[in-house]
Amino acid sequence: MGNNLLQSIGDNMQFVLVCAVVIAAILAVSELMERTILKDNIGHPGKTHTITICGMLGALAGILYLFDFSVAFLAPGFYKLDFSEIPVMIGAFYLGPVGGVVIELVKVLLKLVIKGTSTAFVGDLANFVVGCAFVVPAAVVYHLKKTKKTAKLALLTGTVFMAVFGSIFNAVYLIPAFSSLYGMPLDTIVGMGTAINPAITSVATLALFAVAPLNLLKGVLISVPTMLLYKRISKVLAQAGAGTVRRTASETE
Repeated sequence: MGNNLLQSIGDNMQFVLVCAVVIAAILAVSELMERTILKDNIGHPGKTHTITICGMLGALAGILYLFDFSVAFLAPGFYKLDFSEIPVMIGAFYLGPVGGVVIELVKVLLKLVIKGTSTAFVGDLANFVVGCAFVVPAAVVYHLKKTKKTAKLALLTGTVFMAVFGSIFNAVYLIPAFSSLYGMPLDTIVGMGTAINPAITSVATLALFAVAPLNLLKGVLISVPTMLLYKRISKVLAQAGAGTVRRTASETE
């Protein structure tokens, strides 16, 4: 699997470089938001605690990412849904936007190491970028005022942003990139969408009538469990952090 992954990276080096730039840009924007908009609203757990939480939630998200599935009545089969954003969103609510992006990145990298890529890295970039489009706005809204009502508003904001941005990003970049790197003509890709919904006749309508509804569905599937689980899990994360602090202190004595 490792050799196959390295071969894929070599074959798609230009796209991998684009991925690196996109990841750096998202991290930079998230960091800027924490330093400006959220500077008086967000706590900063210790470095060891943050690394522990990012690794733990990233690993859980990576495992969930392996169990993706198609939604045949909405979009062509190469579009997948999964529940990996639940740990990511919980981490973003706990740590902030930057923590959410780091957990998202750990998730995708872990999946690539375990499973490799079947979409010439396009699907993996899409999962990361669209996931961040959901997680980052939601985390920003939530950390402005940490209440149950704000959490609901945050998840709604993230869902809408993900649906809008995800559709535009697919139409402008991801679908053409998938066509080029995977060697599948755009007409064939659009035709797969037409077979599901006759209103899909172009790349733009594929994004509008397939990608947008899929992302709205994903937003609901992630938001409901997040609302149910976050408070319980945040207590566990805080306890884990306290344990980490105690262990670190004892090691330095």
